[in-house]
Amino acid sequence: MDNERFVSLQHVDKRFPGHHAVRDLSLDIRAGEFIAIMGPSGCGKSTTLRLLASLDQPTSGEIRIAGRSMNGVPAYERNTPMVWQSLALFPLMTVAENVAFPLRMQGIAPNERRKRALEWLDRMGLAGMGDRQIAQLSGGQRQRVAIARALVTQPPVLLLDEPLSALDAHLRVRMQTELSRLHKELGITFVYVTHAQSEAFALADRIVVMNEGRIQQAGAPQDVYRAPVNPFVPDFIGTNNLVQGTVAAGGGAGTIDVVGPLGTFAVPAARPLSSGAAASFVIAADRVGLADTASAAPAGMARLEGTVIGLEFVGSTQTIFIDVPGGREFRVQKQQHEIESLGLAPGRRVGLSWDPKHAWLLPQNV
Repeated sequence: MDNERFVSLQHVDKRFPGHHAVRDLSLDIRAGEFIAIMGPSGCGKSTTLRLLASLDQPTSGEIRIAGRSMNGVPAYERNTPMVWQSLALFPLMTVAENVAFPLRMQGIAPNERRKRALEWLDRMGLAGMGDRQIAQLSGGQRQRVAIARALVTQPPVLLLDEPLSALDAHLRVRMQTELSRLHKELGITFVYVTHAQSEAFALADRIVVMNEGRIQQAGAPQDVYRAPVNPFVPDFIGTNNLVQGTVAAGGGAGTIDVVGPLGTFAVPAARPLSSGAAASFVIAADRVGLADTASAAPAGMARLEGTVIGLEFVGSTQTIFIDVPGGREFRVQKQQHEIESLGLAPGRRVGLSWDPKHAWLLPQNV
């Protein structure tokens, strides 16, 4: 068995009447890896998960798990359980009966399946709740029951379809911690679909960004965030600022100058580019400094001025939305204590700056 390609999708297509959901998708997942698939609604991420679960069959291409082709193999033979967004618990069964249900489908004897179900409830912090009804549980407890039910058969792969989206913010953070702990403890492969970027970046070993049925980028969270491969990825991530322009003459060794509506900026480049060629780069929101004016920035920094149009608080972090020349919007992300002295409010003029080495030239320009 090839552990580097424990789960392998090769040139997978899925067509529905009037809709091409997944297009020529190829992805290898290592044994024990935590993969998060993200993208806008309708991008094909949930269809990809359903293909892995055998709830849908590929129109073409091949899916292999542990070296075995899964094409045509029904869900009950795959042992790739899914934790659903809706949880899909059985309201007329007790908590223990819900967890034991997959074992019942496998023909395990009643005493043994109850024993295993109670063991998993204990591991999930639900000891003593086996005989309760589902309606008696909180949202977080129900989530743990759904995860215990998925894991009771000790599957090699666990599929999770936006499992935390129905929880409040506090419970989501707690369940992220639980999922991370379980992944490390069990060492099985997790494939996790989510809209929430914070979940993906907090949990995953590798992130897959999809759009229109295709993989746009697959890589470590930091690489996806800092080094996107095309304009869609930073636009979707939302905390990167995309600057578009053309190559100007006069770039130094290892850099090019990009000129556009926002000004002229030096950007690291792997090789020289022709003057006038289209060029785009990104600068992450947390790499941008703020000051009263652009001239207050240290020498050697890229500089820009704009007008604050809004502020968003998320705990101790603040995102400042700034209108810059050409009607574009820049985002700056800082800890609250870093910007308290600036007195920011809508309409306030501010200077923006960043170290040129932190700008990332999109690879099609490299």
